[in-house]
Amino acid sequence: MGNGLIIMLVCLDTQLHTPMYFFLCILALLDMSYVTTTMPQMLVHLLAHSQTISFAGCWLQMFVFGALATTESTFFVVMAYDRYVAICYPLHYTVILNWGLCIRLTAGSWVCGFVSAFLHTFFTMSLPYCGPNKVNHYFCEGPSVRSLACMDTHIIEMVDLVLSVFLIVTPIFLIVASYIHIAMAIFKIKSTQGRCKAFSTCASHLTVVTFFYGPSTYIYMKPNSSYSPEQDKQISLFYNALTALLNPVVYSLRNKDIKRAFLKIMGNSKVNC
Repeated sequence: MGNGLIIMLVCLDTQLHTPMYFFLCILALLDMSYVTTTMPQMLVHLLAHSQTISFAGCWLQMFVFGALATTESTFFVVMAYDRYVAICYPLHYTVILNWGLCIRLTAGSWVCGFVSAFLHTFFTMSLPYCGPNKVNHYFCEGPSVRSLACMDTHIIEMVDLVLSVFLIVTPIFLIVASYIHIAMAIFKIKSTQGRCKAFSTCASHLTVVTFFYGPSTYIYMKPNSSYSPEQDKQISLFYNALTALLNPVVYSLRNKDIKRAFLKIMGNSKVNC
């Protein structure tokens, strides 16, 4: 509901039709989508006596969740670039970050996410599964399914590691590099109020980035030998459900434009935010 509200506000309020809020709308859509691939199935398993999923259903869930989560991982870089341009080149913001570039960056994130998820899912599901068929998890995630394979998964783990470096470590490096330049630009601002405003626009993005990359790095960048089902389930729940829940809270509570748009839609446009 929180992510849906952000999408509705951005669509209805013309003052929010800027690249920053366009990207925020895409982030909310991603959060809604990848939570939907796992939470309904988990609730069914909690309420029903049958806790089974077909092989095809497991394959599809792993692919869709991986595609959306990977898309979000690369999309955080796009959002960091948006903040970099807005703070370092404010007078050229609309020229540099035009709508054509915004759409290309968004489409590129989606393509990157779905292609990498296909490779990850293909290699995982092509393994032979001839032993126990109980996934100790609340949804089909790569490491939990791969632990059931009855063969050495070292090569698959290496492929996953390469993908993780490209899709997790590289985005983190680019985000850190962007914020180093942003920090340098902020410290050049003479006005204290201007500095606080600039820091405030970046704080929300840094918060959700930390919530997302911390747990996902732990899950996907450790070898199968250190796989811990109970611990991994808790961490996956954090970056799957709780991050999607916290994102709209973080952005709405810290953002005056979102609060103003909400009050405007509710018919109270004269309230000060």
